[in-house]
Amino acid sequence: MYNVTLIPGDGIGPEVAYAARDVVDATGVSIKWDVVEAGEAVMKDYGTPLPDYVLDSIRHNKVALKGPITTPVGTGFRSVNVALRKELDLYANLRPCISFKGVKTHYEDVPIDLVIVRENTEDLYAGIEHMVGKHAAESIKIITREASERIVRFAFEYAVREGRKKVTAVHKANIMKLTDGLFLECAQKVAQDYPQIEFDNMIVDAMSMKLVQSPENYDVLVMPNLYGDILSDLCAGLVGGLGIAPGANIGDDAAVFEPIHGSAPKRAGLNMANPTATILSAALMLRHLGEDEAADRVVKGVAEVIAEGKEVTYDLGGNTGTKEYAQAVIRHMK
Repeated sequence: MYNVTLIPGDGIGPEVAYAARDVVDATGVSIKWDVVEAGEAVMKDYGTPLPDYVLDSIRHNKVALKGPITTPVGTGFRSVNVALRKELDLYANLRPCISFKGVKTHYEDVPIDLVIVRENTEDLYAGIEHMVGKHAAESIKIITREASERIVRFAFEYAVREGRKKVTAVHKANIMKLTDGLFLECAQKVAQDYPQIEFDNMIVDAMSMKLVQSPENYDVLVMPNLYGDILSDLCAGLVGGLGIAPGANIGDDAAVFEPIHGSAPKRAGLNMANPTATILSAALMLRHLGEDEAADRVVKGVAEVIAEGKEVTYDLGGNTGTKEYAQAVIRHMK
């Protein structure tokens, strides 16, 4: 039996999180869920959307499935997601982008199956910034050898484990010769340890164009924090949007699996949210636990429901509810 922390979140979070839990339970994998509340609902009692008991649960269980959480406005708290990554050293952000038959996109005839591996802890997103007098602001870009080598090695290890063929390092070393230059140097060094995996590198602006022109040519892309944030949303757009985009934040001691989309509080409680991204995030979780067969069945169930098109949510062109969509996935899994 696996112990897994479940953070329902707020807004549509509980609906999509519990739908994903139902799908995972239907695989037959034995999981004991430790349900812990975070987000706006606990602010009044704890003064923070991320109480210590949430972190304690994840540290104990090592694995968590999380629904979206609203970032409070005007409290000084940056983000639950950012805090989780920092507190648990979840240095790798994993964003698979896979096309599903039945999802209307501009690339319906192009098979897309690529993965963004984004460094999570530094770069401009470290938030080291200040005013320079009254009329200028400065943000400091931090790139370290340790973090760069760690994230590139994660990307190569992922490629080996998942049977992928190619890793592309994305950078802007032609302009930022020291910071991105160091990242590229580290990538080239680590690549030498994986001669069985093809390696190349590409400047981020050219990469953006190539992803739009020929996304089918790319496999695993690894990059610093800012570029990863931008390109992962771009790739989600190629395959149909954030509603079908799973995600994971992974460290050496813990991993949190979650959809990329927001909490959409206006749609909360209406049983109309699309749980696909959360269900696919749960499939990533199962694979992380070593339950590959169960993960494959979940992805197969999702793919068949979407391809059939009869029991999909409003954003996929149907009128099926969140709970009913999850039950359709379960039927197709079986």
